[in-house]
Amino acid sequence: MKEKVILAYSGGLDTSITIPWLKEHYDIDVIAVCINVGQDDNMEEVYDKAIQSGAIKAYIEDACEEFVTDTIFKAVKAEAKYENKYLLGTSLARPIIAKKLVDIAHLEKAKYICHGCTGKGNDQVRFEASIAALDPNLKVIAPWRIWDIESREDALEYASKHNIKVTATKEKIYSVDANLWHTSTEGGDLEYLENEHSTSVYKVCKSPLDADNKEEYIEIYFDKGVPKKINDEELSPVDLVKTLNELGAKHGIGIIDIVENRLVGMKSRGIYETPGGTILYEAHNILESATLDKDTLHYKQIISYKYGELIYNGLWYSKLRESIDAFIETTQDNVTGTVRIMLYKGIIKPAGIFTENALYDHGISSFGSSDLYDQKDAEGFINLYTLPLKIKALKSLNISKDSCQMEFVSSDRTI
Repeated sequence: MKEKVILAYSGGLDTSITIPWLKEHYDIDVIAVCINVGQDDNMEEVYDKAIQSGAIKAYIEDACEEFVTDTIFKAVKAEAKYENKYLLGTSLARPIIAKKLVDIAHLEKAKYICHGCTGKGNDQVRFEASIAALDPNLKVIAPWRIWDIESREDALEYASKHNIKVTATKEKIYSVDANLWHTSTEGGDLEYLENEHSTSVYKVCKSPLDADNKEEYIEIYFDKGVPKKINDEELSPVDLVKTLNELGAKHGIGIIDIVENRLVGMKSRGIYETPGGTILYEAHNILESATLDKDTLHYKQIISYKYGELIYNGLWYSKLRESIDAFIETTQDNVTGTVRIMLYKGIIKPAGIFTENALYDHGISSFGSSDLYDQKDAEGFINLYTLPLKIKALKSLNISKDSCQMEFVSSDRTI
């Protein structure tokens, strides 16, 4: 009996040519596994294509719910970004896909998992790190690091020779990754930094210039940091993200053009569209601004940066990520309430915070008098706060503290 390999299959160019390549170079049976994380492909066609390309079996697994609840909502609570910009759309999906691949490898008693990630990208690390964390006994086959195919043009020629139909062409040769959370576009003319990207590359969003000319107000309700309702309607996690994607796309929300530092050491440029995610991050941030104390909020911002790096670098199944999650969870105890925002031509404008957990107090923060805050108390606070600065100045200027004449005017006395 032949050994089996579980192929992470998308139906795209790279994984489509991988099936005949594996059969040519290994005496092995290929089982194609397509994990649906909201990429909006016709899964019946993907299944048929896998079989027609030579797979002995194909699985189509729906992981959208797990994708949202197990990774996306954790990232929202953390407000995790990579390099303060990228909302980790591809990175967040990989741990879910890898887990499904490992589960099916166990079910099929397969010894190998194969992926179609390029040897220059981050995804090879994300998949293999996750597989190693879940089952280090599984062996990985990475064709892009082995075969003689060196470019997408070569891949297209290989597909043509083996009668495999693909949608990519030499004239329009972008690499696109899509799921429920985002769509990324790379390659082609985007590889030249001097080129302004064309709005024709947008797969989901309207250009802000072409977006609706009328603003739209929406309300999002969070329960302990988890979004639950839009405009007072409770939605399932998947439907909530889909609804926000539609709203954001209509108003040109969530488009970024960035040059990022890949884990493997090079820089790359991509166009990312994350309409619903951008709305959720902003709304969550607005609610936290009112419900978290300063020290917790500021420390969480430091932790969030590291959290984003861990996700980007493929370390979802690490102890550090789990430990940070435990901290993030405690910060969300009071992040409950409704945020009202306005969407208009790529802009998200705060329009109201409604929560019983706000640490903002109008009586204290206003310019009027307050029983809890006497403005006269600020004088003593400032004297103590600035003491290190005064001492440094005295030392640097070689001035005796006794000869230092400083006058402070208060409401009832002069010092």
